[in-house]
Amino acid sequence: MGDVKVQAEVRDLTRIERIGAHSHIRGLGLDDALEARKVSQGMVGQAKARKAAGVILQMIKEGKIAGRAVLLAGAPGTGKTAIAMGMAKALGEETPFASMAASELFSLEMSKTEGLTQAFRKAIGVRIKEETEIIEGEVVEIEIDRPEGGQASKTGKLTLKTTEMETIYDLGQKMIESLVKEKVSAGDVITIDKASGRISRLGRSFTRSRDYDAMGPQTRFVQCPEGELQKRKEVVHVVTLHEIDVINSRSQGFLALFSGDTGEIRHEVREQIDQKVAEWREEGKAEIVPGVLFIDEVHMLDIECFSFLNRALENDMAPVLVVATNRGITKIRGTQYKSPHGIPIDLLDRLLIISTEPYSEKEIRLILDIRCEEEDVEMTEDGKELLTRIGFETSLRYAIQLITAAAITCQRRKGTEVDIEDIGKVYSMFVDVKRSTQFLIEYQEQYMFNEMTADTTAGPADAMES
Repeated sequence: MGDVKVQAEVRDLTRIERIGAHSHIRGLGLDDALEARKVSQGMVGQAKARKAAGVILQMIKEGKIAGRAVLLAGAPGTGKTAIAMGMAKALGEETPFASMAASELFSLEMSKTEGLTQAFRKAIGVRIKEETEIIEGEVVEIEIDRPEGGQASKTGKLTLKTTEMETIYDLGQKMIESLVKEKVSAGDVITIDKASGRISRLGRSFTRSRDYDAMGPQTRFVQCPEGELQKRKEVVHVVTLHEIDVINSRSQGFLALFSGDTGEIRHEVREQIDQKVAEWREEGKAEIVPGVLFIDEVHMLDIECFSFLNRALENDMAPVLVVATNRGITKIRGTQYKSPHGIPIDLLDRLLIISTEPYSEKEIRLILDIRCEEEDVEMTEDGKELLTRIGFETSLRYAIQLITAAAITCQRRKGTEVDIEDIGKVYSMFVDVKRSTQFLIEYQEQYMFNEMTADTTAGPADAMES
């Protein structure tokens, strides 16, 4: 591996928008003084936790502190993952944010430490600056000669101009294909990267603004470029260390990123990459962008993983680690010892702990309003009141999952708004945890491998604890 390869266009993927559990989250909902607004950017309540997350966010944005760790601790359904997603959205595209569940590490294909190393390196970005030569101008004319037989390659000429000069370029087969693919026509302002031959359309020239035939609703008009056609331009790419690792450790290069089969990466490869990145930093070509690694259900890690995290956080290239758990005092996986949150005391000592509190009835109502809007469901005030009551007495997650089910029931009766009767129907169809537990206690004799004792039949809450 002579030179470290970096592929800049690995992020250019099509995103498919789907409604998920946290798709309504747009940020942490804080003002400039890092005070939590009541309802903002999809976030409701948890003012203390959001404010604390905002302080951590400021720390990450400044990029000066690495190897800090934060624990989001609270009961199930109190918005721990929502706060982590809010942090990810508030950081923006340039700061790497890697997210994983702790149980993902237990795989037969890869060791646990390799899985954690890859996760850590996904959360560390490298901002690479490089100068490239580009040709930028307005297309005056494109001539493409197509041979009659169809066997010979196409040739052509491209005339480009700026406000000061005009030049004719000869075109080869690949450049013609690129121009056709980008649908370039006379009057377009384009840039051509001389190194890669990549063509980008910037828009239509203002001189062609009266050509109504060539216009559409999305047409963007730009000024004809000034000065010379050939220019030097500084281009900035942000890639993660993991992406550089994969590109340099596989024969198929950056295509390995899309196949998903990264496998274990040799330690020597990583050492060479770290040396090269250190050289780039000294030369001023690159800078490190420490990101965030979010590990959900962190109590599922075992003692070996916790030992690895302790060591990894001491590295100067470590990202900010955010972990979440809903466990109380429980056994550390892989040992017989109990500890708060199932995390060893030495690692807990390194963590800044942010606790989340259960939502009030008023906050549940506001969250359900946001979810109804996100899922595009019209619901009556009475329906929302009933759903809020269900959410308060059972769980917020259960109430949220009833929204779409109630909307489908409403469609079946050809209604326009979800009402009490629709929610009543789905409430009787789908039971919550408490009713399900009660049912199990009542009919325990009819189930196979029942391990209920006389003590656990006292009530659903006791049964859940056991």
